[in-house]
Amino acid sequence: MTQTVNFEVNGKSVSVTPLSDNTPLLDVLRNTLGLMGTRFGCGLEQCGCCTVLIDGAAEKSCAKPVYSVAGKAVVTIEGLGTKEKPHPLQQAFLDEQAGQCGYCLSGIIVSAKALLDKNPAPTRAEIAAALDGNICRCGSHNRILRAIEKAAVVMRNGGGR
Repeated sequence: MTQTVNFEVNGKSVSVTPLSDNTPLLDVLRNTLGLMGTRFGCGLEQCGCCTVLIDGAAEKSCAKPVYSVAGKAVVTIEGLGTKEKPHPLQQAFLDEQAGQCGYCLSGIIVSAKALLDKNPAPTRAEIAAALDGNICRCGSHNRILRAIEKAAVVMRNGGGR
């Protein structure tokens, strides 16, 4: 029997009753809560489009049952910044034109946020390793790496979260 699941999304408490015990977190984020920034890619936790932060860790949401986040804090791309005041990562991605189609970028930015929260001064190799679970088919990898390096400097100097 499906139970109500209580958790936090982008700083707000939510209670949802999923359709089944297997309902993925991604489905709830998009279809119940209307947070469309987190994308469905492969459905197999392989591409990274669905990456969110769960208690500060980057995790795939496409196959993760929503009940597994009960009592936890989930942050989506919408929880990082706003159009008026983008997070330093979002601003750096815009400044560096680090995306072409943009489909994968929410997962990449969220993964980068998890990295920079743990390691504010990563090497390029550490950034690449942190993004290993995120697939971008547009070929803008060098711009993505530059954007994350730029955001790391801004964040280290007190700009953003």
